Amino acid sequence: MASIRARQKRDGTYTYTVMWRENGTQNGETFEDETSAKRFCDLVNGHGQQCPPGWVKGVGFAEESEPEADPQELFEVYASRYIDLLTGIQAGTRSNYRKLLDRHLEPWFRGLSVRQGPDGIGQDEIKQWVNDLEAGRPGPHHPPTVKRRPYKAKTIRNLHGLLYGILQATVTAEPPLRSTNPCVHTRLPEDNSIEDEQVFLEREEYAILRSCMNADSIDLVDALAGTGLRWSELTALQPRDLTLHGSRPTLRVQRAWKRIDGGKEMGPPKTKKSRRTLVLSPSLVALFKRRCQGKAPRDHVFTAPEGGPWDSGGFYHARWKLALDAPL
Repeated sequence: MASIRARQKRDGTYTYTVMWRENGTQNGETFEDETSAKRFCDLVNGHGQQCPPGWVKGVGFAEESEPEADPQELFEVYASRYIDLLTGIQAGTRSNYRKLLDRHLEPWFRGLSVRQGPDGIGQDEIKQWVNDLEAGRPGPHHPPTVKRRPYKAKTIRNLHGLLYGILQATVTAEPPLRSTNPCVHTRLPEDNSIEDEQVFLEREEYAILRSCMNADSIDLVDALAGTGLRWSELTALQPRDLTLHGSRPTLRVQRAWKRIDGGKEMGPPKTKKSRRTLVLSPSLVALFKRRCQGKAPRDHVFTAPEGGPWDSGGFYHARWKLALDAPL
């Protein structure tokens, strides 16, 4: 058993040495006060004549320093890598995810770890984020001048879905960084909004709108109305997509514009079902023949006044909105 030996120094004070035999070797640890010596003696006896774990001879219990957070586990780094490695999505979708991450997630979760623990993202942080989105409050890492607007329930659910996917990847990682996904327990706002009923223009109403359009965009709106194509599909249309002769003239939807970082590019349509063939009416055949005259197979059927492809934002502000607001 460990024992305590007191020794008087020249100045009259005492030191207290705890003596014990460990694996056949005599050991000793000296203390300036008897209370500390007794506590250490009890620890040695309690650990079977062994020095207690974490004890450094002549120093005491070593303070365990907090391990430094792995930079790769910070939310902004991990989430960006998660989006970069997603499979089965188009470039436009990846670009959109990056924007959502930058604008609506990082200002709240930047600097937090995705690993489960005191410095990681927990349920409280996620609930605060959802409440801020619903109330239109900026995140802790937004610049002071930033103003936010309240988001609808559907938008919050979409953003929460992206966060769920990021954190779920930490659960399924090898080795896992978390045991559970904290998003699972988030109560999201209910979507109680009443959507406006879709309104379709009557022939007479479309004729009035058409009469207010600029002459350089009448063919474009006639083709949109006559085919029902998406804007991104019609403005990507090329003469090689059209068969304008024979008893069954057709239009094949084979490509569409996709938004990417810094601009847009052409790619396949939105879904497999979007790749379709439409039979054209005589009036549409005449319109497309006129638009394709003198053009190469890979040229754009519809071009903006300056010669390039139409931009949706430019068309809306410079053509469509002006026609809607035109006095009758």
